[in-house]
This record gives sequence, C-alpha cells and structure tokens, in this order.
Amino acid sequence: MIASLALLAFVTLERLGELYIAKKNTKALLQQGAYEVAPRHYILIVVLHTAWLAGLWYVAWDKPIVPVWLAIFALLQLLRVWVLATLGKRWTTRIIVVPGIPLVKNGPYRFVSHPNYVVVIGEIAVFPLCFGLVWYSVIFSILNALVLTIRIREENSALSELR
Repeated sequence: MIASLALLAFVTLERLGELYIAKKNTKALLQQGAYEVAPRHYILIVVLHTAWLAGLWYVAWDKPIVPVWLAIFALLQLLRVWVLATLGKRWTTRIIVVPGIPLVKNGPYRFVSHPNYVVVIGEIAVFPLCFGLVWYSVIFSILNALVLTIRIREENSALSELR
C-alpha cells in the first residue's frame, strides 16, 4: 500500500511539474511571436488525464505493484525525459507554432514524428497495469486514442507549414 501511494504521488507530482513547465514555456513562446492552434480540444486532454489520474488514486492506492509493469513504466519515464530534453523550451502541452523555426528532427524525433504521444499512449496503458488494472488500462487507452486522433490531426495540420 505504501509503495502504491508513493508511486501515485510521484506521478501526480510529475504531472504537476510538467504543467508548470508547459505553462512557462507556452507563455515564453507566445511572447516570442508564436501562436496557439486548435485550443478547443485541449479541455478534452485535461479532462482525460485528470480523470485517469484521479481514478487511479481511487482504485489503485491499496493495490500491490506488479514489478514488470513498473519497470516498463520506468523506461517510459526515461523516454519522457528524452523528449522533454530534446524540445527544451519548445515543449508544451498545447499546440504552439513558432513561425520561422524548423521542426525538431533530432533526439527521438529522428525515429518517430510524435514521440511524446508514443510515451503518453504507453503511460496511459502501462501505469494502471502497474497495479494490475487491465480493465482500467483498456478503457483509458480507448479514450486516449479518441482524443489523440483529434490532437494529432490538428498538430500535423498546424506543423505542415513548417515542414
């Protein structure tokens, strides 16, 4: 139980830290002449991730941790750090276009065009499995796929002008 609470607290603090970084980066980018694209779907992302994490606090706080899934989740965290480090001050949770600056093509972007979404897909699926919650993983993975379909379509459209 203590391990589960610690893991949930870690992920919650990580998410809050990411929101802080994203807000700071978004503000700085907008001040440099960038602009946001397709903000209307952003609330879906916020609601999905909030419900996912809040629900895990409700159903997983007293569950034993499955070590193999925790190891996979830890690898996803390393990939997350790689994505954030590669994008640096350009990383944000919103679709922000910076005119005149080419797309990032190094780091994980050499291998896949949306590595952050690969990590998010993995996290949404794997983190509940750390607690043995297969049903939770499936439900939120389906919901996440629906939201990411909108998100990636909008982002690809917005970034196509920079390619």
